[in-house]
Amino acid sequence: MADLKLERDFPVSPEDLFVWVTDGAKLLQWWGPEGMHVPDHNLDFSRTGPWFSVMENSDGQQFKVSGHVTHVDPPNSVGFTWGWHDDQDQRGPESHVTFSIAATETGARLVIDHRELADAEAAENHNTGWTSSLRKLEAQCQ
Repeated sequence: MADLKLERDFPVSPEDLFVWVTDGAKLLQWWGPEGMHVPDHNLDFSRTGPWFSVMENSDGQQFKVSGHVTHVDPPNSVGFTWGWHDDQDQRGPESHVTFSIAATETGARLVIDHRELADAEAAENHNTGWTSSLRKLEAQCQ
């Protein structure tokens, strides 16, 4: 198993940042790596329950991920499970993600803690994906 932790500071209040990482309409503006769009989803991290998203690249390849929102603690954190689906829509190994938000002198800090990834390669792939997604979120929160 491998874990991944990323931190970014944003010039917005913790309450505003919490909306950016939980509200479905706002999530869609930054969810998924650069160059991807989300043609199908049930992205709403403002409540517990199931979620999914289908990300599509410019070649039309689709990548489905789903899970369950396990906790919501506004404006501090939200947690959810994460599992990729294969080409037959079978869900693979489950990992756990927590978005934690804390106030800073200049706004708010987001910590993405992605735990129980299958191995170091999976952690590196998720590092690349989350880093790209965070660049999109940074552009929205300026």
